[in-house]
Amino acid sequence: MAQWTSAVGAAQLARLLNSQQDRPAGPGTRRPPAYRALADGIRLLVLEGRVPVAARLPAERELALALSVSRTTVAAAYEALRGEGFLESRRGAGSWTAVPAGNPIPARGLEPLPPEALGSVIDLGCASLPAPEPWLTRAVQGALEELPPYAHTHGDYPAGLPALRSMIAERYIARGIPTMPEQIMVTTGAMGAIDAICHLFAGRGERIAVESPSYANILQLMRETGARLVPVAMAEGLSGWDLDRWRQVLREAAPRIAYVVADFHNPTGALADEDQRRRLVDAARSAGTVLVADETMSELWLEEDFRDGGMPRPVCGFDPAGSTVITVGSASKAFWAGMRIGWVRAAPDVIRSLVAARAYADLGTPVLEQLAVNWLFSTGGWEQAVELRRAQARENRDALVAALGRELPGWEFEVPRGGLTLWVRAGGLSGSRLAEAGERTGVRVPSGPRFGVDGAFEGYVRLPFTVGGAVADEAAARLAAAARLVESGATGAGEAPRTFVA
Repeated sequence: MAQWTSAVGAAQLARLLNSQQDRPAGPGTRRPPAYRALADGIRLLVLEGRVPVAARLPAERELALALSVSRTTVAAAYEALRGEGFLESRRGAGSWTAVPAGNPIPARGLEPLPPEALGSVIDLGCASLPAPEPWLTRAVQGALEELPPYAHTHGDYPAGLPALRSMIAERYIARGIPTMPEQIMVTTGAMGAIDAICHLFAGRGERIAVESPSYANILQLMRETGARLVPVAMAEGLSGWDLDRWRQVLREAAPRIAYVVADFHNPTGALADEDQRRRLVDAARSAGTVLVADETMSELWLEEDFRDGGMPRPVCGFDPAGSTVITVGSASKAFWAGMRIGWVRAAPDVIRSLVAARAYADLGTPVLEQLAVNWLFSTGGWEQAVELRRAQARENRDALVAALGRELPGWEFEVPRGGLTLWVRAGGLSGSRLAEAGERTGVRVPSGPRFGVDGAFEGYVRLPFTVGGAVADEAAARLAAAARLVESGATGAGEAPRTFVA
């Protein structure tokens, strides 16, 4: 019986490998043999999760043709991978990817480091900040005071607690968007919301248009539902969307869903203006595409000119009939990632369908956490907590930007005016190899291809501004050390991580 559970075609693997472009070797730098470079490239793809473990690789002859190399080169690369524990083979069954004994299975998303690793590794993989105390504690205490009446019920509220649904609706009304509680469903975070929307609207094989780049965990979620992702390139810099490209994709590909982050886009930090929002909604309506607008970063503006109505209107504000736009919000980015409360705003019939489908998923969202968020919304605690979060993110952003300027002056990025992430062109280096080298120098950073489709953005890394002060300085120093390893072509153990105490 075969040991593989999926397969990677020769053309797909060739695209992924060809995306791993390195800076030309400097004087005195020896390039590895072709078979070694190929083996290293496949190993990187496995370590990053871009080729899953237990995926059947193409036959040697097929991959040689796709890469325009000799079959001997591919055979030698496969043999090297077998010797290192990254490939297993059996006559008649082919060869499939593996990981050496004792190694963790690579993640295909962006999971936070376990707490025990934080003493020696600086985690720039997870774009989340610590809880804004004392507001978390106060919210939980307030929730406990409100809990007794709910404890006498069954505790299952598939659409969410009525009080919280009403409060979220009122918050949309305050932003100029008429909303009824019947248009709100409370979910387990934004991921739970988008997962429910994808299962309702985009079955296996359906097309979903996504920004390119886009949020890595959402892209992986969509892949695992069986969707076919259609990437749409972002406009240059922080200027938002390229509407000509969007109109073309919506017209020609006719995707069932389009997923967008209009407010401080993850990972680029771009902010779409009102004209772009209006035109994209019109284009989606004409194409019959459901536009899913992710608002999880919308309150994380970091410049004072956004205060008192300076932000663009929400995307759903350009869809008065409610037939085109579904909005997703969350407490996780603006407040705390551990507060797994999200919500969907949509037409009442869509909400009813989502709620009905939930009976076969998670039934509902934890009551205590809903009460905590409702306490924050109803007491003014939310606004004070988010103001604290903005100040922290602003300080971290400025510290990281300054540290990168000192340590890595050749790296390029634009400073976003909100959100939590820098999208950085890494001076001609491979983002995948930087991520691998960072594991050896003590800084965890996600490579650009995690945020693209089929190997795009190899020259980028995403850097969240979740650390500041001396930790930001140390993170930049460790990134510079990782860059030197990549430039030198060093392999093996490299530099040992240094323990750092903030």
